[in-house]
This record gives sequence, structure tokens and C-alpha cells, in this order.
Amino acid sequence: MRMRKTLFATIVILGLAGCSGVDQTASEYDLAETEAAGADADIAREPALASMPSTEEPARSEIPVSQPQIAYSYDYGFRLPSSEIPKAQQQHIALCNRLPANGCRVLNMSNSGGEGDYATGRLHLEVAAPKARAFGEQLAEAVDQSGGSQIAASISGEDLSKIIVDTEARLRSRVLLSQRLTELLRTRKGTVAELVEAERAVTSVNEEIDQARSWLKEMRGRVSYSTVMINYQSSAPGAGGFSQPIREALGDISATLGYSIAAVITLIAIMLPWILLLALAIYLRRRFKAADRSFWGRKLEPTAPAED
Repeated sequence: MRMRKTLFATIVILGLAGCSGVDQTASEYDLAETEAAGADADIAREPALASMPSTEEPARSEIPVSQPQIAYSYDYGFRLPSSEIPKAQQQHIALCNRLPANGCRVLNMSNSGGEGDYATGRLHLEVAAPKARAFGEQLAEAVDQSGGSQIAASISGEDLSKIIVDTEARLRSRVLLSQRLTELLRTRKGTVAELVEAERAVTSVNEEIDQARSWLKEMRGRVSYSTVMINYQSSAPGAGGFSQPIREALGDISATLGYSIAAVITLIAIMLPWILLLALAIYLRRRFKAADRSFWGRKLEPTAPAED
């Protein structure tokens, strides 16, 4: 009887979905799943409750404890001569390749600088979690052999246990709901609109299942493989050889010339209005001064005619 009620409740939800249109949300399917799960639980409990004496308490089962799911990240910093940085990177890649199959993989490598210049480098690896800490010790040993030293080391972890457990639970519930909707779609009869709406509901649930599986795969990959970031830097900026001082001098000349031009432009911008005003005053003075007066207002003496 309860199984009929469960089936009837689920069919009613799907029928309401067909009448309400194509914009039905996933919460209605969650309600149907919850009601069905509750009914199944009641059915499963009835025989047990009937056979159990009323004066006895039900037995308590132990809750299984899962192992913590932690994604670790390791960050190392090494200082060594600039010419040794590419060699150290190759040694570290060789250590990565010596690990068993799928034990280590190189994601990115970069370096900058050359002989006599300040050099830096970076190496991004992913190492199998059980071997990551021992692998870090091997990295330091390889750098010591190259005349360098370790200057930084850090370990950080992110606990993904709750996220993984919640995602697995949601995935199981969605798989169960997808199976029930598929079974109802295969066996029930209805109008074309109701069948189309049921197919859309199954498609929506399957998309959520695929997304949950993708998240689980990514998180489990982060737990299985630890991120290892390695930074390299030379002991100090190099002298740069014979051409370095010349390049610096040329750079200073261009910078000084640029500052000078900028100062002239600023001075012109400040003085230009006053220069224009002064030019206007000179023009007006010359235009309207008396003929017998000089520019400064002094009276001019008449000149005597030249004698033959």
C-alpha cells in the first residue's frame, strides 16, 4: 500500500510539472525523491519494529569514520649561482622522471637571465601524495650538490573531506532519482507534453550527475597528487661584464634627456600666457604712441635738415 502511495506521489509531481510548463525547478524533483525515500524507510522499518519488543531499545550501530581527504601543497625556494639554475631544474625533472609510473608529472618550467645576470627560475610539479615529502628532501640534496642552498620551505593543506562526502551523497541521491524518473518514463502513460517534460527532468538530473562526478574527480585528483612549486634565484645580481656599464650609461642618458624635455615643456606651458600678454602690450604701444614720442614716452627732438 505504501509503495503505491510512493509511486502515486512521484507521478503527481511529474504531472504537475507537465501542467506548469517548461520552467519547473529541481526542488520539486527533490521533494518527490524525499517523499519516496521516506515511504521506503517506513516500509523497511515496519517489520523490524513489529518484531522488536517494546521494552527494549533499538541497537545502535557504529558510525563509520572515513579517512581525512587533504590536498597538500609544497613550496620550496633555492638559491644557487645563476649558471647552475638550468642544471638544477634538469636534475629536479630527472628526479621526477625516476619515480614510478604516474608518480610525478611536470606541469610548467621557466627561467630567465643568463651568464653574469641576475637569474630566476620556476618549476611546477605534481607528485603522488605519499611520496611528496620524501621527494622534497631529494630536491634539497640535488641543490646542495650544485653549490646552492635551500632558503624557503612551506607546506599547506586543504581539507576536502566534507566537500567530497557531501558531493558523494548528492551524487547518490541524483542517481537514484534519475533511475526512478527513467523507470516512470518507460512505464507510465500520458500526453505528449507530459512525456516531453519528463524527458527534460531526466536530462536535467543527468547533467547534475555529470557535474558532481567531475567535481569528485577533480577533488580526488588534488588529494592523490600534491602540488610542488620550486623557485630558484641566483645569489646576487651579476656585474654584467664589459657592456653592462655602457648599457647603464646609455640608459641614464636617455632618461636624463627625457627629464630635460619634460622640464622645457612644463616651462613653456607656464610662460606662454605671459609671453602672449607681453607681445600684445608691445604691439599696442607701438600702434598708438605719438609720432614725436619714443617707445618709452620720451619726446623726440626734431632733426635739423641737412645742409648742402
